[in-house]
Amino acid sequence: MDTILTINNLTKKFGYLTAVKDLSFTINKGNVYGILGPNGSGKSTTLGIVLNVVNRTSGEFSWFDGNVSTHDALKRVGAIIERPNFYPYMSAYDNLKLVCKIKGVDYSKIDEKLEIVGLEDRKNSSFKTYSLGMKQRLAIASALLNDPEILILDEPTNGLDPQGIHQIRSLIKDIAKNGTTILLASHLLDEVEKVCSHVVVLRKGEKLYSGRVDEMINSFGFFELKSDKQSELITYLESNEAFSKIKVEGELITAFLNEPMPAATFNQQMHNNGIVLSHLVKRKESLEEQFLMLTDTKAEA
Repeated sequence: MDTILTINNLTKKFGYLTAVKDLSFTINKGNVYGILGPNGSGKSTTLGIVLNVVNRTSGEFSWFDGNVSTHDALKRVGAIIERPNFYPYMSAYDNLKLVCKIKGVDYSKIDEKLEIVGLEDRKNSSFKTYSLGMKQRLAIASALLNDPEILILDEPTNGLDPQGIHQIRSLIKDIAKNGTTILLASHLLDEVEKVCSHVVVLRKGEKLYSGRVDEMINSFGFFELKSDKQSELITYLESNEAFSKIKVEGELITAFLNEPMPAATFNQQMHNNGIVLSHLVKRKESLEEQFLMLTDTKAEA
């Protein structure tokens, strides 16, 4: 599989603050990668470093085969890391003509990219008449003008209404289907779960997880339990290797599974041990629950 971007032990310090700490991961061609984390987790700083707008403190990164200079590699990259910045009184088409001049791209690409983002019928409208979602789609068209091998987006749906969010997410999926690799930063778990094939989870600049989204949420689920014999139930769960983690919140016990187990099987085990359950629900973990488990584990380590 072709490698687009390799990051090794990347660190960025701003004075006493470490924004990115010893970060390593690889972006391979043909996937949609999400860098997931709350504000201040180092997502935008990481993107800034690989796009040569932020200087790294230590570590390395390399584009494509590693034999291409960053300057030349970035000609094969499309990126939006700030709010769309176009001339408000100029039409979308004329704004993209300026971008073509800067990038050395033929004007024939403009209509093609406007069609991809669904703005061809509004190409002669001035930028100031566009909604926030349309402005973001025009920015994506601008980033696609040079037919990049990878498209980098920083919080692409930030500030958009539900319709705009849906349009951008659908657009990202369509672009990926046509073979463009995508790397996006987001603090929205829902966005990463719906759009991305791979995810890198960051917390305070440190990597907590890197891999496929479906593998991250491919757990065996968990039981939500209640019983009048709570202490006996907790003792049983803690001594049973089928469970990885037990959480107690008031009367509710959450027991995370290490292996497949039907609810009926567990209920029979409880009956055999003289424990009557007043509440038994089996659930599948969402990406959010996995993320919270990761951050809880990190905090306890």
